[in-house]
Amino acid sequence: MLDGGLSTTLELLGHDISGDLWSARLLRDDPTAIVQAHRAFFEAGASVATTATYQATFEGFAHHGIAPAETAALMRRGVDIAREAAQTVDRPTWVAASIGPYGAMLADGSEYTGRYGLTVRQLRDFHRPRIDVLADAGADVLAIETIPCAAEVEAVLAEIGGTGVDCWVSVSIDVGTTRAGEPLAEVLAMTQGVTEVIATGVNCSAPSDATAAVRTASATGLPTVIYPNSGEGWDAESREWVAGGHPQASVRNWPVEQWVTDGARLVGGCCRVTPDDIANMSRRVASYTH
Repeated sequence: MLDGGLSTTLELLGHDISGDLWSARLLRDDPTAIVQAHRAFFEAGASVATTATYQATFEGFAHHGIAPAETAALMRRGVDIAREAAQTVDRPTWVAASIGPYGAMLADGSEYTGRYGLTVRQLRDFHRPRIDVLADAGADVLAIETIPCAAEVEAVLAEIGGTGVDCWVSVSIDVGTTRAGEPLAEVLAMTQGVTEVIATGVNCSAPSDATAAVRTASATGLPTVIYPNSGEGWDAESREWVAGGHPQASVRNWPVEQWVTDGARLVGGCCRVTPDDIANMSRRVASYTH
């Protein structure tokens, strides 16, 4: 069982993450808060802690006057924090080092379009330093997540290939395509032959879209990872979540049993999915699989 929305949980704990660094700000300013959020998900039944490094980038921290050496240290701290929380539960756990898309660094909502106007080479240059740091930080797996376009999938695969570091690749979708409009099946097929990829799937998408995507991801022959948003949508201009009007908008109504039947092996939630939601999903998955 994966965790849910780390930023959502930090907000529930009273922390302001409205700035462009999002939850990554707390890697420097309040790391104990992140430990608390991870522990809440472990106590809810999650076996995976996804680090607070989704929006941790050299460029993003540089905008706040943080030097590269400190940035790298903060990224490694994200893994250490998750490991600290994992040691509080008596069951097998994973620490997944989050690697978010280029658009997350921009903090303008472009991770929901994927239309950056950058080449694959430029995207490789952006991702390489962070992959290098997190690949060496001691996580169990790299969570390459919320990738909205084929060019960025190609870029991260080129950088992860040959490293020997396990990762999952999770795409953000709109119905049956990436956010940039490319067929999901073709984009996930790009992972074939990259031995570091241990799972593929979708996240940060509407739950109804994610449900339809499980079989598409399973066709890669790899385990499927699925962790949608609550069903709400992100308004980048007002920087707030709004009702999405999608079917299955309530997390308690998600067809998790169907996801498992269709091939999902890593199941959880993304934005606006709370520890209580994960507890409910964990009970359902456990009951269904035993």
